[in-house]
Amino acid sequence: MSRLLRASVLLMFLASCGGGNFSAPRNLDDACALARERPEYFRAMQATERKWGVPVHVLMATIYQESKFVGNARTPHRFALGIIPLGRQSSAYGYSQALDATWEEYQEAEGGRRARRDRIADATDFMGWYMHESEQRLGISKYDAEAQYLAYHEGRTGYANQSYLSKGWLVEVAASVATRAAQYQTELASCR
Repeated sequence: MSRLLRASVLLMFLASCGGGNFSAPRNLDDACALARERPEYFRAMQATERKWGVPVHVLMATIYQESKFVGNARTPHRFALGIIPLGRQSSAYGYSQALDATWEEYQEAEGGRRARRDRIADATDFMGWYMHESEQRLGISKYDAEAQYLAYHEGRTGYANQSYLSKGWLVEVAASVATRAAQYQTELASCR
C-alpha cells in the first residue's frame, strides 16, 4: 500500500472518530420525537433521574432553555464599539451551559475529571448533581422546574438572595421552563 493511500485512510479514520454530533434534534417541541431521534439523550436523562432523583421532564426543559440540545453551545461574543472583540459573555459551554467554576466544583465533588460538558451523559449528571444540591441546601423540590431553573441560572447564593426578583425577563423564562417541563411530562407519559 502506498504511503499516500495509507495516510488518506488514516486521515479518514481519524476524521470519523472526532467531533461528535452537536446539532440539535429536529423536533424540540415533542418529547417523544426527541427521545426517538436521540435515544442516547433519553437514556442519559433516565440514568440521571435514577441517580439524583431529578425527573426527565425537568432535565429536558432545562437543557432546552440552556442550549436547545446543542452539545457545543457557547454564549455569544461581546464587542466594544460594535467591532472590537472582548471575548464571550461567560464561560458557559455545552448542553448544560455550565460555567467553568461550577463545572470544576462538580468534577471535584464527583471525582469526574474526565467528564465533558459536550457529552450528554456528563451534562445531565452535572445537572442532576446541581439540582440535588439545590434541594439539599435550599429546599427546592426536584419537581419544581421553575424554582430549580432560577437557582440553576442565578446560582444558589443568588437564588437565596432572590436576585431574580429584579430580573423580570428571567422570571418569565423560568415560567416558560416550567410550562415546557409540564408539556414534556405529559408527552412522555403517553409515549413510554
